[in-house]
Amino acid sequence: MHATPLAIADVVLLEPRVFEDARGHFYESFNARSFAEAIGRPVEFAQDNQSLSRRGVVRGLHYQLDPAPQGKLIRVVTGEIFDVAVDVRRSSPTYGQWVGEVLSATNKRQLWIPAGFAHGFMALADGTEVLYKATDFYNKAAERAIVWNDPQIGIAWPATVAPVLSDKDAVAPRFADAETFA
Repeated sequence: MHATPLAIADVVLLEPRVFEDARGHFYESFNARSFAEAIGRPVEFAQDNQSLSRRGVVRGLHYQLDPAPQGKLIRVVTGEIFDVAVDVRRSSPTYGQWVGEVLSATNKRQLWIPAGFAHGFMALADGTEVLYKATDFYNKAAERAIVWNDPQIGIAWPATVAPVLSDKDAVAPRFADAETFA
């Protein structure tokens, strides 16, 4: 596994070693030891989540505060996404900054987003399936969101189609009004 810290160093792009031959390919999508080495510490995951989206669907920007903050390891099983992490830790020098990467079934890249970040993505293809591991269980009381297109954050979303949002994501608060980490 090749690990590349992004512009916000706590967010790490992971690229597996893929073995291909005439039959197809094989790779380890997750190995706890290799993952711990790649990010510099062991992590335990509490649950896996999977979503199916059509092109243009935007999910996020979501995060959970204490007592149930979630780190997430994101990968695409089918299709392609533009995946984004926004630093929502007020004590961080990168507070309010974002990083984004294209993840796809073809490139097999994964993104590690630790607790303290809002996460969101835009599906770039119909039938996109995203699988992500979370370090804590879903907790409705701890759940928070920031509107996906907040100009203060300034995410450069791909302009593929008009975005499709859930009712909840469409009315999420702006970054300036959001409850964030200390």
